[in-house]
Amino acid sequence: MTIPMADRYPGYDVLAKRTTPSWDLQTRRVVDQRLAVSRAPRFFSNEEFATLNAITGRITPQPAHRAPVPVAALIDDKLVRKRHDGYRAAEMPREREAWQCGLRALDAEAKALHGAAFHLLAGAQQDAVLRLVESGDAHHQAWGNMPPKTFFKQRLLPDIVHAYWSHPTAWSEIGWGGPASPRGYVRMGYDRRDPWEAVESADSNDEVARRENRRVG
Repeated sequence: MTIPMADRYPGYDVLAKRTTPSWDLQTRRVVDQRLAVSRAPRFFSNEEFATLNAITGRITPQPAHRAPVPVAALIDDKLVRKRHDGYRAAEMPREREAWQCGLRALDAEAKALHGAAFHLLAGAQQDAVLRLVESGDAHHQAWGNMPPKTFFKQRLLPDIVHAYWSHPTAWSEIGWGGPASPRGYVRMGYDRRDPWEAVESADSNDEVARRENRRVG
């Protein structure tokens, strides 16, 4: 039986290494900034933010045993700071315009199909709307010249996933120690860990990993 992710690295908190040689001053600043991100929208309108929150709940559902990663807030913060990827598909507008257009179009699709804004729909209805966008079968005029399929694959999905896994809460859940600057990672082989990394639970069904973990104190 596969154990829940929450039980794979019991008690592990990546923030416990904040003042250790693993993290330098710049790393601590970046992590602190992510932890302090405003939960209230600063770039998006309240309606857009509600839609984005609902979307992130379907793309990166989170466990109830811990405080959630503020995915929507991290995306909002990125747009407030005008942090761009530096590239985009020729048919796509810039990040800010793409997100605003995409969220409004998703709401328009939801209202046309189910009579309510996206964040008010049941989970199955939200998934159905997202599948239409993903497949390119969404055709509401609110999309304008932006292809729904490209928006989903090159903006919505990457931004949400990157935001989720950029947060220390997500790192702790998978036993990842975060950036290792200036210490660096040494044992880079499969199923090897450095002494200061998370120890996998003895209840794990991965015997190889457990055996290797026992070898490093």
